Amino acid sequence: MSTPYPFTAIVGMDDLRLGLLLNAVSPAVGGVLVRGEKGTAKSTAVRALSALLPEVPVVAGCRFSCHPATPDPACPDGPHEAGGGVARAARMVELPVGASEDRLVGALDIERALAEGVKAFEPGLLADAHRGILYVDEVNLLHDHLVDLLLDAAAMGASYVEREGVSVRHAARFLLVGTMNPEEGELRPQLLDRFGLTVEVAASREPDQRVEVVRRRLAYDDDPAGFAARWADDEAALRARIVAARALLPEVRLGDGALRQIAATCAAFEVDGMRADIVMARTATALAAWAGRSDVLAEDVRQAALLALPHRRRRNPFDAPGLDEDKLDDTLEEFGGEEDDPDPDGPGGGGRPPQDGPGTPPQGDAGQGDAEQADTPAQPHEADGGEPQGAGSGEQQAVRAAEPFRTKVLSVPGLGEGATGRRSRARTEHGRTTGARRPRGALTKLHLAATVQAAAPHQRARGRTGRGLVVRRDDLRQATREGREGNLVLFVVDASGSMAARQRMSAVKGAVLSLLLDAYQRRDKVGLITFRGKDAEVALPPTSSVDAAAARLETLPTGGRTPLAAGLLRAHDVLRVERLRDPSRRPLLVVVTDGRATGGVDPVALAARAGRLHASEGTAAIVVDCESGPVRLGLAGTLAGDLGGTAVTLDELRADSIAGLVRDVQGSRRAA
Repeated sequence: MSTPYPFTAIVGMDDLRLGLLLNAVSPAVGGVLVRGEKGTAKSTAVRALSALLPEVPVVAGCRFSCHPATPDPACPDGPHEAGGGVARAARMVELPVGASEDRLVGALDIERALAEGVKAFEPGLLADAHRGILYVDEVNLLHDHLVDLLLDAAAMGASYVEREGVSVRHAARFLLVGTMNPEEGELRPQLLDRFGLTVEVAASREPDQRVEVVRRRLAYDDDPAGFAARWADDEAALRARIVAARALLPEVRLGDGALRQIAATCAAFEVDGMRADIVMARTATALAAWAGRSDVLAEDVRQAALLALPHRRRRNPFDAPGLDEDKLDDTLEEFGGEEDDPDPDGPGGGGRPPQDGPGTPPQGDAGQGDAEQADTPAQPHEADGGEPQGAGSGEQQAVRAAEPFRTKVLSVPGLGEGATGRRSRARTEHGRTTGARRPRGALTKLHLAATVQAAAPHQRARGRTGRGLVVRRDDLRQATREGREGNLVLFVVDASGSMAARQRMSAVKGAVLSLLLDAYQRRDKVGLITFRGKDAEVALPPTSSVDAAAARLETLPTGGRTPLAAGLLRAHDVLRVERLRDPSRRPLLVVVTDGRATGGVDPVALAARAGRLHASEGTAAIVVDCESGPVRLGLAGTLAGDLGGTAVTLDELRADSIAGLVRDVQGSRRAA
């Protein structure tokens, strides 16, 4: 077994270490979500935590880690007699993003259950993680059906496996720790709320601190055991402090003053539900115990708010996380009392862990880039014979997007087999049952009626004498189900001068932002291509991060000619590569333009040929017609015909428009 990197050897990352240590002191805090860029020691810190946790007493031989003093009466390995038991190290169980449902919750042998009436159950990762840590790296990429199972287990403290009336239940209480890179997409709000705390991590910009990180990492890679031995005393001291804080925790007093501050803070930041209040109370209590105090102070409440509230006050995926600390301080001061006044010179010095390296550098001034951009004068426009007056080839300032709105459901026709989502029809593991087939590999969803029908003709030949049905492996039938899949939604946005000249870019950005929000809710991947001037560029390669797409859209400049063909051809190249990477994920091409094409020789004909190229490959497409004014040329409709798709106006895109509630995008071959 490899030697883990010592927790005490981690440089900086104060909030990350504190969040993990508070959960070690009080698992009731509810786990921690670690958000940050790649390469910031997120996984290293989580794996190092497990070595600090106290040993766990368990019933000897129990696969479900029952406590010997209070064994679970419904344990599949039970019943157990109280008393005795053995101690083992706390487990840290890793849940791979691509794990199957059976791997997570366990597998039930349906064949033996039907033929013999035996509940033959193989425990899954939830059973292994009971009374330990369940760690999910890249938790934001976890499939929806696994997220649902995690939510159920976290809410009930138990895991249920049910297959055609045969069920197994076992306890599943664990510390949920997740790490994620926000650039790769956000979490579903329901799972986000299940994490007690959240911390943001970023690599230090302080050279001395970065040097120390590299020095320690190289020393660990050269001799892991020797490096760990040099930090053994610090690890032992930290482990002893955790044990002491756990022992002190029941004696910590959460006074009425602190409770008022907690309630007032949650109300001031308009968090949903009451879970935030409870988590803040538990976190503040753990902070006091960690500092060696028996009373919760205002400083504990403040630190608890910074850890427990940022991810609960977000309203949509485009809101920036974080809290207004001035507002937080004002609220604490308004509802504070003498008994909760912080004492900066008091014992324990607050809840933060000891520092091992230089301090974290201050963050840069927010909004400085916006101020510089606002002071930058717009570039003068150059003449361009093919554009309306005022739409030159020079770059113009980016405009803000209009308010987003609820859009119609745009779906890809046919039946796919892509990643689970909420957009287009697909064959999935979850959904309504549509038929049966022979299982390919392990049986996961039994179609009982089809299985009985297959086994019935052979009962006499198999010598059936009793009431039970004699079932063979060849009789089993897998249920085929239909649900929804996520798609690759590739936006091709016209950023030329013709779009800016009529002051439409704000409305266009608002429409694209609305579609991005819809894509986030439907678990799509998104990509963004813009075309202006002489060429097109991939502003954002296909990703699960809708936040990143929204940020690129917000700063999108406009101006210049309209190389429509270049935008469509660049989209064709992107889709070709994505088909090789993820052939099961079907694309939806969304072209946002007024249909004009300028620049080069015969740009209209070039755009038409590029559109027909997409149509020949069966790419589902929609054109969002941005043309405005009393006189319309209908060029976007012509482009939609070349693409073999559908054109909708900005007004028709709204879900509450009179044009209908749902519009399916037409395929490449339209009915004659």
